[in-house]
Amino acid sequence: MTTDTISPVIRLNPADNVGVARTAITSATAIAEGGETVAARADIPSGHKVALRTIAPGEAVLKYGQIIGTATETIAPGDHVHLHNLAMQESHATHHFAEDARETPLLPEGERRTFEGYVRSDGQVGTRNFIGIVTSVNCSATVARAIADHFNRGGGLDGYDNVDGVVALTHGTGCAINMKTEGYLYLQRVLSGYARNPNFAGILFIGLGCETNQIDPIVQKFGLTEGPLLRTMTIQNLGGTRKTIDVANGIIRDMLPEANSAKRTTVPLTGLKVALQCGGSDGYSGISANPALGYAADLIVQHGGTAVLSETPEIYGAEHLLTRRAVSAEVAQKLMDRIEWWRRYTEHNGAELNNNPSHGNKLGGLTTILEKSLGAVAKGGSMPLEAVYEYGEIIDRTGFVFMDTPGYDPVAVTGQVAGGCNVIVFTTGRGSVSGFKPAPCIKVATNTEMYEHMSDDMDINCGDIVNGTDSIEAAGRRIFEKILVVASGEHTLSEDFGFGDNEFVPWQIGAVT
Repeated sequence: MTTDTISPVIRLNPADNVGVARTAITSATAIAEGGETVAARADIPSGHKVALRTIAPGEAVLKYGQIIGTATETIAPGDHVHLHNLAMQESHATHHFAEDARETPLLPEGERRTFEGYVRSDGQVGTRNFIGIVTSVNCSATVARAIADHFNRGGGLDGYDNVDGVVALTHGTGCAINMKTEGYLYLQRVLSGYARNPNFAGILFIGLGCETNQIDPIVQKFGLTEGPLLRTMTIQNLGGTRKTIDVANGIIRDMLPEANSAKRTTVPLTGLKVALQCGGSDGYSGISANPALGYAADLIVQHGGTAVLSETPEIYGAEHLLTRRAVSAEVAQKLMDRIEWWRRYTEHNGAELNNNPSHGNKLGGLTTILEKSLGAVAKGGSMPLEAVYEYGEIIDRTGFVFMDTPGYDPVAVTGQVAGGCNVIVFTTGRGSVSGFKPAPCIKVATNTEMYEHMSDDMDINCGDIVNGTDSIEAAGRRIFEKILVVASGEHTLSEDFGFGDNEFVPWQIGAVT
């Protein structure tokens, strides 16, 4: 179609009583959709909703063929539908467990794609070749950063061109926490999970020495084996800052020759675990980039890889679309158990699951968490849900899986990388500039205006889906191909900027005493 034959709004389902503006619509513009024509009664910003028929007070507002809230007043055809006339309602979706259960439709082995990765001694496959410094407590953060700076900025990596860098994984916790709480367990999982992530060739644990979160129990509990490529130390035992830095520099220098000798080889996609993320979403996220990523996720799974959806508060109201795809009732129930945990958690903390959308989401046209969730879950594609993991658990199944995390992107990605993800794909409508070392992060724009405005940060544009000149399938294949070349070593734009040193954010739950 030519652009002048395309409706100025997108109606995502025939049942919908609202459409989404492809571009900004000025008041009095004629909107032809579904055989009817209405006139815009106000200026409608791009990505925002416009009523296609009369919606009575208390009546459900439908988008994607699903309820996203209720009208708080009479909404006339052509009205702008947003915060002033649309309210959140409690989700009462009907949950069907494993109703659509089926085996994952894998391609024949001879037809499956491969990539070039680093095969580690435990059989995992890395897409990058870093050395990591894992801090047990915030008290060792400055020392860890000084060590990393010596190698990254002070010439310590000269002659080791195959090593991508030294990453200081610093955080704000590790002491004054109850050792019996979920927060303590999550921290231990995350630190041990990063130590296992295949994008690290070597790991050095550094603690202060007197903290609650001791290193030795982590090593023992999670079956980590000390050796040339996994070492531990504490600042107090070594005699302070300077001595610790000197010893640590020597340890990492000893790791470098073996790390540098690692070579990429051709490996199947069973070695690929892709974290599916969205942040800074807008009204186009669930129309363009998210479903395109979902299409790419399906391809990853069909070729034998793993796609990992997360952000539990941002699937709230759309979880019924996942439970019916679960491979068993037990998997579906585990997802519902995590939803129920979030209900109790938010209530206990004087919050609610509808603490979203954020300010930027609202400016971009999203009104309620139900609307946001329906768009966010599109990243998960259509494959069977094989497993549900708690935060930071090791992902030991291939296929499409879910990990329970907060909706806050750095915390969510930290859990996914701890679980073993070695590539991240991050869709955004408002713009995001994060990186997540040691995993490369591919940024996917939902709209062309933002893609062009932030071209230094966006790797892929899905905005042409909105104007009708691109398709979800074609964009999804571009994302899939980009994942394979990035997994094989091609840099993303966030990597070129050096992002990723500050986005390691373990989920901190519980009282700090």
